[in-house]
Amino acid sequence: MDNIRPYHHLQTAHCENGVAAGLLRHHGLDFMTEPLMFGLGSGIFYIHIPYLMINGGPAVAYRSMPGWIFSRASKLLDIKVNRRKFSNEKDATDYLNKQITLGNPVGCQVGVFNLPYFPAEYRFHFNAHNLVVYGKENGNYLVSDPVMETVTQLTEEEMLKVRFAKGPLAPKGHVYYPENVKPVSKEQIQKAISKAIKRSAFDMLTIPGSIVGVDGIEYTAKQIRKWRDKLGPRKAGLYLGQIVRMQEEIGTGGGGFRFLYAAFLEQASNYVNNEQLLKISDEFTKAGDLWRASAVNMGRIYKGRLNEQKDFEESANMLNEIAAIERAAFKELRKIKI
Repeated sequence: MDNIRPYHHLQTAHCENGVAAGLLRHHGLDFMTEPLMFGLGSGIFYIHIPYLMINGGPAVAYRSMPGWIFSRASKLLDIKVNRRKFSNEKDATDYLNKQITLGNPVGCQVGVFNLPYFPAEYRFHFNAHNLVVYGKENGNYLVSDPVMETVTQLTEEEMLKVRFAKGPLAPKGHVYYPENVKPVSKEQIQKAISKAIKRSAFDMLTIPGSIVGVDGIEYTAKQIRKWRDKLGPRKAGLYLGQIVRMQEEIGTGGGGFRFLYAAFLEQASNYVNNEQLLKISDEFTKAGDLWRASAVNMGRIYKGRLNEQKDFEESANMLNEIAAIERAAFKELRKIKI
């Protein structure tokens, strides 16, 4: 279509960061990067919900709720985000087509299971994936999925299926896009960085409940020590396999999100001219390395290569070490005056 403004594909480690950063860059905020979006959106988090099971294992999340990153970052930068959900498939399709006709790229929440361009091993029932729809050509939707190397396409039938996937976090045709984006000053970015860091420190240190933040990491470690005797080696291994899946296959997971936050602090230090942020950035890199190492250890147990109690203890010890590093790092962040 002639009225489609060029949309530049942005490949990123995590889908929501990539969609949000890509849409803001499309509207002229060229300074926006994936780490900056993640940090300004206070995306770093941890929660273990013992009473909620996903794919036969415990529900564990290493980031804030889907949609919060873009909403929080936009609010700090005084940007309005228009969001719509639909109960009717035709209304959802008509709205998407209208935005395309207007030349307005939009973010879409979709289910992963029916995305044809995803490798088979990554196509499981997860309904909080995000992508950008930026046009239509020969009846197919033009798609920029940030976790893919290049742009792709979906047929009308495929688009409808992924936009109305069933199950937990059902997208219900959810579309979103920024409106009336104005230039952002360096001072605005500095203030946003300060507020975002304080929110992340609060989320990880002081939200009530033993299953949230660094307390939540320690809670998971405590449960891992019990699982082998309580559930038996096989089921306990499956639980660990689910933690690894939530960590490494859904988004960038535990380690990747910590690396992203480290990169955010590094970029933030340039905006606010504070070298303390660089030192704390190194601590989150250490935490990310440990998250990745813990995933390898849990993966070996899940695959049956390890199954002794000492192996579960080792996995739990790694999480306790991670919790200690992140607790100390967030305490330091809370002290910094920006």
